[in-house]
Amino acid sequence: MKIGFIGLGIMGESMCENIVKKHNDEVYCSDLNKNQVNKLVAIGAKGCENNIDVARHSDVIITMVPKSEHVKAVYTELLPYLDSSKICIDMSTIDPSVSIEVSKLVKAKGAQFIDAPVVKSKPAAIAGKLGIYVGCEEKMYEVVKPILSYMGENIIRMGENGMGLVMKICHNTLVSEIQNGVNETINLANKYGVSTEDFAKAISYGGGQNFYLDGQWKNLEQENWSTAFSIENMHKDLGICMNMAREKNFSMPGAENAKKVYDKCMENGIGKEDFRATFKKVRGDFDAK
Repeated sequence: MKIGFIGLGIMGESMCENIVKKHNDEVYCSDLNKNQVNKLVAIGAKGCENNIDVARHSDVIITMVPKSEHVKAVYTELLPYLDSSKICIDMSTIDPSVSIEVSKLVKAKGAQFIDAPVVKSKPAAIAGKLGIYVGCEEKMYEVVKPILSYMGENIIRMGENGMGLVMKICHNTLVSEIQNGVNETINLANKYGVSTEDFAKAISYGGGQNFYLDGQWKNLEQENWSTAFSIENMHKDLGICMNMAREKNFSMPGAENAKKVYDKCMENGIGKEDFRATFKKVRGDFDAK
């Protein structure tokens, strides 16, 4: 079974690299950045000039691109080359309704479509230890799970098409709200003379312990904003969440507050920095601007 991978960005590069290393058949890849393609070719992938070449050569086509409009564009381009021999797995984080729309177009050509967005960031992508939320028919889940296992170790089917993305957006929104609480309480503790290290240790003794603080307090203390998952990506996800909440006429004041923090970070030009850099907004760095 030949696998194709479209989209070799921060996450996609490492995800594809794991497939190349673990899969016992040919792996094709494409990206707008040809340097990224060349990196994968150097370890055994077959580079393609464009997405259509990937689709022509592959039995399974995996996409990992930034936004809803990119997913629609890729699959619109690929539709003439899809048939019942093709399985499409989109691992992008996009609006669930757009994913469902694309799934219908793909299935109308006889191909299969799975949404399989990932959680965790670059280090987990490198290690092949991503979490993966899957939306597809149950029988297809069993078919694609071995392929997804090249990239992740915690894989769960959430339901039919679109449901993997519903869970991904809920996950990231919860992370943003936890993060905002961490940012606020660290800053308050700091103002009273509690160090960030002591704060993290003390929180670990009680019910406030959380994965985000455990993994990020050192970076926050050292003001390390190097990017594993960007502010602009989380800002996008929170925007999707707000759209989903409006669709269901459901109020999410905590998420709305977190989005305001991200809005301010985007306005101040730090969208490319890691999402933990929202700490700067909560600390008050932009208040005078």
